[in-house]
Formats: sequence, C-alpha cells, structure tokens
Amino acid sequence: METIGTKSVTKGRSNNKLSKTIQKVTSLKFASNNALFFLTTHETKAHHHQAKNKNEESKARTRRRAVMEALIARLFAGVTTIKASYAELQMAQQPYNNEAIQKADQAVVDELISISELKKRFLKKELNISSPQVTLMLAEVQEQQSLMKTFGITIQNLQSLVDTKDSEISSLKKQLHEYTAFNKSLEKKLHSSGSLSKFESLHLSALNTTHFIHFLQHTLSSMKSFTKLMIKEMESSNWDLELAAKCIQPDAVFIKQSHRCYAFESFVNMTMFEGFNVPSEPLQKHHNRNLYLENFKRHKSLNTKHYLSAHDPNSSFARFLKSKYLQVVHEKMECSFFGNLNHRKLLKLNNGGVPDSAFFVAFAEMAKRVWCLDCLALSLDEDVRIFQVKKNTRFSEAYMECEAEKVVSTSSEEVTDSDSGELRVGFTVVPGFMIGKSVIQSQVYLSPVS
Repeated sequence: METIGTKSVTKGRSNNKLSKTIQKVTSLKFASNNALFFLTTHETKAHHHQAKNKNEESKARTRRRAVMEALIARLFAGVTTIKASYAELQMAQQPYNNEAIQKADQAVVDELISISELKKRFLKKELNISSPQVTLMLAEVQEQQSLMKTFGITIQNLQSLVDTKDSEISSLKKQLHEYTAFNKSLEKKLHSSGSLSKFESLHLSALNTTHFIHFLQHTLSSMKSFTKLMIKEMESSNWDLELAAKCIQPDAVFIKQSHRCYAFESFVNMTMFEGFNVPSEPLQKHHNRNLYLENFKRHKSLNTKHYLSAHDPNSSFARFLKSKYLQVVHEKMECSFFGNLNHRKLLKLNNGGVPDSAFFVAFAEMAKRVWCLDCLALSLDEDVRIFQVKKNTRFSEAYMECEAEKVVSTSSEEVTDSDSGELRVGFTVVPGFMIGKSVIQSQVYLSPVS
C-alpha cells in the first residue's frame, strides 16, 4: 500500500511541472505576438501621415501655381485694358471730344490703380484669390474685350484714313480734269489761230509728230465748221434731225438734243478719213517722202476754187475732192439743199468747172486740209496709223477723250451706282492716230450707263 502511494505522488508532481512549462511557453508566444502587432500598427500610421503631408504639399503647390497664373493673367489683362483706353484717348483727340478724352483718361487711371493694389498684395503675400480658375477666366474675358475695343478703334482709324484718301483722290481727279480741259482749250485755240508759216521752210529732216498734230487740229477745225453748215442747211430744208441722227447712229442715246451734232460730225469725219495714209496712184510706185512734203507745202495755203479751175481736173487732189463730195453729200441731200443736182453734174464734167456755193467752198476747204494732212502723214519717217473705237468699248483715257464733257460727268455719277463701274463708248466722233509709239487720242461720245 505504501508503494502505490509513492508512485501516485510522483506522477502528480510531474504533471504539474508539465502544465507550468506549457503555460510559460504559451505566455511567451502570446507576448511576442502582441509586441509584433503593436509595432506594425505604429509603422502604418506613420506612413499614412507622411503620405497625407505629401498630398497636402502637392495641393498647396498646385494652388500656388494656379494663383500665380491667375495673377499674371490679371496683370496682362490690365495692360491690354490700358492700351485700349490709350487708343481711345488718341482717337478722341481728332476730332476733339472732351467727354471721350476724360472717360478714356479715367479708365487708364483706374486700371493703373488696380494694378498697383495688386502689386502691394503680392509683395505682402496677401493675395486673396479664392478661385484662381474663375479669376483666370475673368482675366481672359477682360483681355479679349480690350483687344476687341483696340481692333475696333484701329478699324475706325483706317476707315477714316481711307475716307480722307478718297476725298483727296476725288479732289485731284477734279483738278486733273479741269487742267486737262484747260490745256486742250489752249491747244485748240493755239492750233486754230496759229499761223501756217512755220511749214513754209520746213525740211524733211525737221519734220516730226508735232507738225502733224498742229495741222490735224487745223483740219478738224474746218471739218467741224463744215458739219455746222451742213446741219444749218438741214434745218433750213426742214429735215428731221433726230431721225437723220438715228440713221447715222441707230443705237446712240444723247444726253441733250444739241449732242445730235456729234452723230453728223462722226459721219463727216469717218467718210473724209476713209483710206487715210494710203498713197495716191501717181506716187504709189515711188513712195518719195520729200515729194509728199512738197505737195503739202504747195497746197496747204492755196485757194481751192481757183486751184481747181486753173489746174488739171484729173489731178490727185481733184479726184480726191470729187470722190469725197459724192460720198458725203448724197443726191437727196443736194437736191434738198439746192433744189437740183447741179453740183454733182458740174464736178462730173471734168472740164474745170467748180460750184461756187458757200456750201461747196466750205467742203472744198475741208477736203483740201484732209488731203494735205494725208500728204504730211506720208512724209513722216514713222508709220502713221488711223484707228476708231468700236461701240461699247470700255472708255480708256490712254486712247480716247470724251467729245462732250457733260456726258463724262453725268455718266460718272451713274456709274457710281451701277454694277459695271465702266464708261462705254457710244460711237467715235473723230478717229485717233498712232505715230510710232505716240498716240493721238480718238474723240468719242459716251452713251449714258443704264
């Protein structure tokens, strides 16, 4: 019994020791786990706090940058506003506008004060910009408005400059037109009243375009005089001048009734100048310039009636005169003027007989000058070409001049409101001439622009 009791006590003690050992091991393990848990939690909190600080710093930098961008935009907008206000100030100087000047001046001052306040807040780091994005957008709007105002003022200045230049151009054109008309009147007076004595001692080597122009004016003067006499005879014979003018220029529109005379002038001039600068038959094979010049000198001052009576009726000049008379003066016209056809009959006889009416004398003088002008043209070293302007051709001052000044002014006013913007030729009154590179303008009648 004693042996059994000892073993039981020994076994109980062993169990107690094992339990304590297990308890100690368990306690140590639990303590280690708690320490590790507490260490991990502390590191996580520190890392989270550090990330939060970095995020706040990034946001702060972004905001500072946005504030600076808004500040710079506001500054540029202010400068643009000052520029626009200064432009308004200059614009108000001429013409002088006191109210506009004061308004623009105050706008400049207000903007300078605003920029100055902005500078103070920036230096003191007291910029109070709650929403940089809104400030930036407002600054852009202000800048665009100022730019639009500046561009508007620039457009006004340019338009004013254009108006001034247009006014100057109109004034200069008017002066040029007046001076040109005055010079032409002086030239016509000079040529019509000038003496032909300068041609007496004229040599071939000294002959030039100026001599041709001088004698051309002398010739045109006689052609105009004959046309007036022809119209007078028509009126005396109860002709319908309007119908007669329409027969010559069917589509012509005349500003005034008195302008119908240009249709008759056109008919006479074109008929008389037909075949101009074509050598006559006796001289055609031997085109001698000096011979043509001598013919010109010999005939230019002769009495046509006496010359025809005393010289060969088949001479070059006599044949020219007869041919042109039959072309210009129709049978019905001659019969209407004189009641018979004696002028034609006398010329066709070729016996030296010459009609003695004032009408024929005027025609003969005109024919003589045209024939002499032709001789003078054939005497020139340079080729002389005659030209006329076609109907509806655009008016060009380089090659044309208007026969009726009234037509130019009236047509110009109508052209201003028209789409074409061009003056058009109704018909040629006097043909033009080209001598080498020189141009003697054709005289035209301009039809009104519809």
